Amino acid sequence: MSLAMFVQHFFNALTLGSLYSLIAIGYTMVYGILRLINFAHGDIFMLGAYFVFFGTIAFKLPWLPAVFLAVAASSFAGILVDRIAYRPLRDAPRISALISSIGVSFFIQNLAIVLFTGIPRPVQQPKVLTRIMEFGAVRILPLTLVVPIISFVLVLGLLWIVNKTKPGLAMRAISKDIETTRLMGVSVDKIIALTFGLGSALAAASGIMWALRYPQVHPLMGSFPGFKAFIAAVLGGIGSIQGAMVGGLLLGFIEIMIVAFLPALSGYKDAFAFVLLIIILLVKPTGLMGEKLEEKV
Repeated sequence: MSLAMFVQHFFNALTLGSLYSLIAIGYTMVYGILRLINFAHGDIFMLGAYFVFFGTIAFKLPWLPAVFLAVAASSFAGILVDRIAYRPLRDAPRISALISSIGVSFFIQNLAIVLFTGIPRPVQQPKVLTRIMEFGAVRILPLTLVVPIISFVLVLGLLWIVNKTKPGLAMRAISKDIETTRLMGVSVDKIIALTFGLGSALAAASGIMWALRYPQVHPLMGSFPGFKAFIAAVLGGIGSIQGAMVGGLLLGFIEIMIVAFLPALSGYKDAFAFVLLIIILLVKPTGLMGEKLEEKV
């Protein structure tokens, strides 16, 4: 493999890994606070992409306003899911909330099929993102660079909220002891709703960039990226934001490098991800960074 080809694969891996990381952070934030795997998270990813699709195609909105509206609507959808499906089960056994999350996932998918039909729809890409850039023998799309940069900025913003603001302090306190935090006067339900809103906003941002990179939307588009992001969260150490980032990037690099170096096995790249999940659960269930972090959100 030439150096130029390797550089192209490197940026492709960085882009895919960044998208996985954004979704995985939503999983890890909810798990860090409620010890709940929110299987509906991948469907919020899908909704974000659809909202932009209809904003730009059906309502002729410019791209930037459509993106902001889609992220806000998806964030609200995440809060609504918590309010309807999870808050009534706060004091129930965890398995009840887990089953509820699976039910919500199927409900959103089928609702999307009814509303949008099951036919994949093409997404119009902004021309500025489709003009190939050449750096010597390396040819890449602007989107390949834009996705990691936007992802990095979003994660920095999230870390600032979690580590430097009062709601972030409340999130960290709830992740340690939800009852004691409630006794100290913190509105636990509002903080949990904020957590769902932030995680859903990141998932929507990832869904929008995913739809731009693989330019189509369909009601089940969140399923596999959602599963992969869950694997990434477990790989990095579920409950850790930094771990979710590392896990997502690592999974993205593994997938792309399998395609690059072992093209005969590229059809099994999804299977490799699930094998990786099994190995991690057997060898190091806490993930790569699960034991190093003192605070989990």
